[in-house]
Amino acid sequence: MSGATPEQALRRLELTVVRRLDGLLQGRHQGLIPGPGSELGDTRLYVPGEDDVRRMDWAVTARTTVPHVRDLIADRELETWALADLTASMDFGTADMAKRDLVISAVGAIGFLTSRVGDRFGAYILHGDDVHRYPARPGRPALFALLQSLLGAPPAPQGSAELGPALEMMSSAHRKRGLRVVVSDFLDDPGTWERPLRRMASRHQVLAIEVIDPRELELPDVGLVTLADPESGRSRDVYLSPRLRTRYAEAAAAQREANQLALRRAGAAHLVLRTDRDWVVDIAQFVLRQRRASHLMRRMAATRGAGS
Repeated sequence: MSGATPEQALRRLELTVVRRLDGLLQGRHQGLIPGPGSELGDTRLYVPGEDDVRRMDWAVTARTTVPHVRDLIADRELETWALADLTASMDFGTADMAKRDLVISAVGAIGFLTSRVGDRFGAYILHGDDVHRYPARPGRPALFALLQSLLGAPPAPQGSAELGPALEMMSSAHRKRGLRVVVSDFLDDPGTWERPLRRMASRHQVLAIEVIDPRELELPDVGLVTLADPESGRSRDVYLSPRLRTRYAEAAAAQREANQLALRRAGAAHLVLRTDRDWVVDIAQFVLRQRRASHLMRRMAATRGAGS
């Protein structure tokens, strides 16, 4: 987003979402991750491994002697909260854009998609050692104000607010059911954020967006380089030998796998966005996969119900 005024950048982002993303999704907003709302709906057969036992309809189960659950009807007006990581590690990028710009693009895409159906949208921003809160409001002007604040934020100072406590803060402050989106590179140890994320996912739909730059996965064959940690300010000269590059790639792959497993255990939907890929296409493909999986589960449940 460099080289443009904040107003131009926001206009370009909105047009990207409206024209490209909405077009790829066939102009229909059915939720980024289709799932339950909070109003009681119809009763159907329980599907082991797929349904939450907390939604068991014990009266119907006792009457029919067959386990049944009660579906939930999606709320018409939801409250979406995003936790956006703009700490110093995000001021980095070696491909088409910086990770910071990709975070803002992802928050903007989610905000534009949810605000078009009347949902309120708010955010918590990790910046340096601080966590800034922007109240949830409906409508395009409120979303534009939030995105302008993100675009205008200076490079993060040294130091880093931790993801786990920020998740706890957001989860305890907003208990009404809705969508919770966490946009981060998830470089913190999964042990520090998995438990609060799991608690959040027990009540809300949670989407974790992992932002990656290709240089975080493998190092180039360029010989001697100076590497700097943006959060601590420490730097070191390192010779990128083949052995070191191999060890680095293995460690990076292990870290991403640990993140994936932790997010799965926490019950969060997981979307990976890379600075060297078309993020619009990646978001659209993710949403379509979620919709197809949700539709397939409902068809399977209906088929089992009809065959009983």
